[in-house]
Amino acid sequence: MERRRWLKVAILICLLSLSGGRELKVRHKHRLPAYNHTLATILVEYASAVYMSDMTELFTWTCSRCDDLTKGFEVIELIVDVQHCLQAFVGVAKDLNAIVIAFRGTQERSIQNWIEDLYWKQLDINYPGMPDAMVHHGFYYAYHNTTLRPEVLRAVRRAKKLYGDIKVMVTGHSMGGAMASFCGLDLTVNHEAQDVQVVTFGQPRIGNAPFASYYSELVPNSIRVTNEHDIVPHLPPYYYYFPQKTYHHFPREVWLYNIGLGSLVYTVEKVCDGSGEDPSCSRSVTGNSISDHLVYYGVELGGEPVGTCRIVMDPLVAAYGTKDLIGNIVLSRDPSVSVLKLNTEPGLRRINN
Repeated sequence: MERRRWLKVAILICLLSLSGGRELKVRHKHRLPAYNHTLATILVEYASAVYMSDMTELFTWTCSRCDDLTKGFEVIELIVDVQHCLQAFVGVAKDLNAIVIAFRGTQERSIQNWIEDLYWKQLDINYPGMPDAMVHHGFYYAYHNTTLRPEVLRAVRRAKKLYGDIKVMVTGHSMGGAMASFCGLDLTVNHEAQDVQVVTFGQPRIGNAPFASYYSELVPNSIRVTNEHDIVPHLPPYYYYFPQKTYHHFPREVWLYNIGLGSLVYTVEKVCDGSGEDPSCSRSVTGNSISDHLVYYGVELGGEPVGTCRIVMDPLVAAYGTKDLIGNIVLSRDPSVSVLKLNTEPGLRRINN
C-alpha cells in the first residue's frame, strides 16, 4: 500500500515537471469583485458552524460556534443528507441584510484519504448549457443530485417571501466550498437571483478553464480564500501543459500568508489577479499542509468529532422536521417565531448515525 502511494506521488511529480505549455486565460467581462475582510471573517464563522453535529444547538443557533460575529442569525432550514454525509443550512442574517447559505465540508473518516483521491479526479461531465465547460461529477452531484439542492432552493424562496428580494450569500469550506460555488451558479442561472455573493474557504478546483470563464461572468461577485500551504486549493492538480483538460480555478482568489520573524509575524491578505490561477498567490508555494486547511482567520474548520457523520438531536426538535425513507432529515421553521426554548438535557437527546 505504501509503495503504491509513493508511485502515485512520483507520477504526479513527473506530470508537473512536464508542465510548460500555453495556459488558457479565463474571460471575465465584469469588474473583479472587491475583497471585504470584515465580511470574510463573518462568513468563515458560518462555514465553521455548519460542521456542528448537535442539530438542536445548530437549529436554535446556540452552538459553541454560533455566538461571535454570527450572533442573532435565524435558521430557516437545516438539511442533513444522511445517505451522502452532507449538511447545509439556510437562514437570515439581519446585520448583513442577507440570506446566508452554508455547506459543510467533507466528513470523510480520513481527510488524508479524501485528499489523495482528489489527485486523480478527472473532468468527466459537461456542465449543462455551457459549451466546452467540464466539471467532475462528484462535486457536481454532491449539490445537484442530493437532498440539499431542492431544500436549499425551497428555503431561499421562503426567505424572500418573508424578507423581500434581499441578497444571497453562499459559503462553505473545502468540499462545502465546491457545493457553495455550484449553488451560487444555480441560483443565478436557473433561478434568476440578481444579487448572489459567494465566499469560500480552502475549496478544491471544480472545473476547467471554459467553466471558470462562464462562472466568473455569471457569478462575478465570488471570492475564494486560500491559506498558506493549504493542500486542498491545489487539487485536483492544475497542469498548464494540458490546457484543454486540466482543472482551473475561477477568480478571485485572496491568499492568506504570514510574514515576519520570531514574534514579529503578521498575516498578509493578498488579493490576486483575475486569472483564477495567479502564479504569485497560493500557486507560488507547495500545497502540502492539512493543518493550514483546517484553520482560516483563526477559526477552526472541521467536524467534531473529526471524520464521522453522527448527529445528535433533541426529540423536541424532530417535531420541526421531516425524515424520508432513507433517513435524510430536514428541519424547518418560520423565522418570525421566537427561537425555540428546548430542554437539551442529555437524557432527552437521540443519536442518528
